This record gives sequence, C-alpha cells and structure tokens, in this order.
Amino acid sequence: MNTFTTNIQLIYILAAACFVIGLHLMNSPATARRGNQVSTAGMIIAVVITLVLLIHDGTVTGVGWTVLIVGALLGSAVGLQAARTVQMTAMPQLVSMFNAVGGGAAALVAVSGYITGESARGGVLGTTTVFTVLDVIIGSVTFTGSLIAAGKLQGIVDSSPVVIKGGRAINAALAVVAVGSAAFMLTTASLPALLIVVLAALAFGVLMVLPIGGADMPVVISLLNAFTGTAVAMAGFVINNWALIIAGALVGASGGILTKLMADAMNRSLANIILGGFGTGDTAVAAVVTGDAQIRSIAADDAAIQLAYASKVIIVPGYGLAAAQAQHGVAELAALLEDRGVEVSYAIHPVAGRMPGHMNVLLAEANVPYPQLKEMDEINPEFGRADVALVIGANDVTNPAARRPGTAISGMPILDVDQAKSIIVVKRSMGHGYAGIDNELYTNPKTSMYFADAKKAVAEMTAAVKTLVG
Repeated sequence: MNTFTTNIQLIYILAAACFVIGLHLMNSPATARRGNQVSTAGMIIAVVITLVLLIHDGTVTGVGWTVLIVGALLGSAVGLQAARTVQMTAMPQLVSMFNAVGGGAAALVAVSGYITGESARGGVLGTTTVFTVLDVIIGSVTFTGSLIAAGKLQGIVDSSPVVIKGGRAINAALAVVAVGSAAFMLTTASLPALLIVVLAALAFGVLMVLPIGGADMPVVISLLNAFTGTAVAMAGFVINNWALIIAGALVGASGGILTKLMADAMNRSLANIILGGFGTGDTAVAAVVTGDAQIRSIAADDAAIQLAYASKVIIVPGYGLAAAQAQHGVAELAALLEDRGVEVSYAIHPVAGRMPGHMNVLLAEANVPYPQLKEMDEINPEFGRADVALVIGANDVTNPAARRPGTAISGMPILDVDQAKSIIVVKRSMGHGYAGIDNELYTNPKTSMYFADAKKAVAEMTAAVKTLVG
C-alpha cells in the first residue's frame, strides 16, 4: 500500500469517526441536531475523498463521469425535495424507502465488483466472494422488503397480514435456492448463479414482509435498517473501502440493538414478528357501549376545567396526534397550563407513533422543552400523582388489557394511564389500534372521551382554558 492509498484510508477513518461521534450525539434530543451535522460532515469528507481517489486512479472515463455526476445531482435533488416536502407523519415511509435505496445500492456495488473482478481474473474466484454473496442476499432482501413496508405504511399495500397460500414453504424454497447458489459461487465463479441469488433474495424480501401486520411495522423498519447497514458493510469489504465497512457496521449494530429494544417494548420476539402476522391497521367504528361498561363523553369546557385546576397533568401523545399535526397546539395548551402553575410532562412510549423517536421529533419541532419528554420507565411511577392524564391519539400503548393474559397484547409494557385520578382521551372514534382489540381504558369510570380530530380538540380545549383564565 503506497503513501497516497494510506492517506486516503486514514481520511476514510476520519469520516467514520464523524459517524461514530454523530451517532453518539443522537442519543439525546438536545444534541441530536449537532449529531446530524457531524455525521453530514463525515459523509461530505467521504464523498470528496472518493472523488479524489477516482481522479487519481483514472478508473472513471468521460462517460462514467457524466453518469456519476448526473446520478449524484438527481439523487441530491430527490433527497432535498423529500426533506422539504415529506410530512413528519410520513417519515417512517421515507425511512423505509431510504432503507430500500441503501440495500439496493449495496447489492449493485457487490454485483458490479463481482463482474469487474471476475473479468479481471479471467473467471478465477477472488477473496471477496463470500462478502459478495452476503451483500447480494442481504441487500436484495432489504430492497424489496423495505418497499413493501413503505407501501403498508402508506396504505398502498394492505396493512393487515397478507397471507399467501404456501407462503412459508415458498420462502423456505427461496432461501434454499439462494443459499445453494451462493454456496456454488464459493467454489465456481458463475454470473448466472449470482443472478439466481439476486432473484431469489428479491422474492424472499417481498414474501417475508407481506404477512407481517401494521402493528409490527415499526420493528420491521428497524430490522430492515439493520439489514441495510450490514449490506453496506459487506459492500465495503467487496471494494475495500474502510469508511463503508465502519459506517455499515455502525448502522447494522445500532439497527439491531434498536430492533431488540422495539421488540421488547411490544413484548414480542423477533421470530414472532417475522412469522406471526399481527395487527390489522387502525379501524374506525362508531362510539359504542360494551356490555355494562359505559362510555362517557366530555365537552371542551369540562375538559378545560379539569386541566386548568389540576396540579399535575401528563400528556400522552400517540399517532393520532401526529396524523392530525396537533403538536404545535398541544405545546400551546401545555404552555398555557404552565402559566397557571400546572406541572406538565409528556409520556413517551417506545413505540409511540410509527417509528422509534418519532414522537420526540414531532414535539421537539413544536419547541416542547426536552426535560418534559419522559420515557415510559421514568413517567409510569408519576401517573399515580397526576390529577389528569390527557391521552391524545394513543391506543394500544395505554390499554390495561396488556396486564392480563389471553389478549393480543398480553405482557406488552404500557403507560400506566389508568393510575391517574382523571383521564381524558382525545380520539376521533372508538376505533381499534393496530392490535385490533378494544381498549379497556375507554370504559374505565375515571375516563372521559373527547370525540374529535386531535388538532380540533386541542384548539377547543385551549380556547376554553383561555376563557377560564380571562
């Protein structure tokens, strides 16, 4: 390795160090923005030094440079447009699409590296064959699996489990074909075998995600994110790029850890999620009375009195808040209550919204103070001291049925909303959450239902509180 190549690799390590520091800073909402900036700086360094390397080696021709520049400009334009126009509620879909692009790109890098390497070696196997087949399998599964996940979240694909007759047997056959072809490639250089691996892995990705229900999509996205990172790391081994290896390993490891945490938050094993098929998506039904349990409705004025004269209020945000884009209204209501001396905090369940950290970002966007955002383990002991728990668009994560065996969410850690002295639930209807079961919180004698869109309900409650203050 000459001096120039050594210096290039050292600069790649500098870029990777930026990724590590950036990831560490993203641990806290207070430093997450800086973490993004540091990671972006690392990516800029990696891209620039790669261009310098290409110029030095002269491996890219005039046509190649045209393709490279046009592709970079198009990708940048799409990314910039997505960042500016995609609503926060659609961020999980965007992340899933990014997973697809990352996994697909990594697989293409491996295919290109294999074709180039085999051509240069005259059909003789190289040392990167193992990494190539791993990259192709993981990247291809991630590509199609992420597209299906994004489609389920967007409503393009049915969010309920789509069960194909004999699907598991087909998946097993595809896995055998992919692994068998990959094993063959370890002994014989073969482009047709590589193509078979690609096609089998692409089909496997589709059939793996289709039977998974909407309730498990946050975990699936996290898992596919880990797949993307692993594929990128394998691509780094194929083309001998240290930055790709380190960055991919970071994404793969962090995605894997996050997947485990998400699965634990839902009290479901990863095998359960992949093989299960859970949740049918949010369903709207009219307000009903279940057995002898009565559903009590509440008006804005009554809710305002409870909130304004409380000593402690805990706000529980859910996906309904995100869908209605009510975060700014909630922040205004909370500020108004604080001006009256009310202690306000927010209870954030690990799977609130549709992806990890989704709710934190939404509320931070509305300038909610970071110290008020409390994770589940920290906030649960405080519900017993709360005068009012204001639940806005949250469903399964507040359902006391999780404490009883025999339900779809049995054992799932929940927010102990029912421990509060009074509970106000803002919801458009008595619709089920993604688990598809009734929420027992709604029939609790301490619970009052406020049937309205979250944004409208919060605005009405805020106006009512202002009237009381006036």
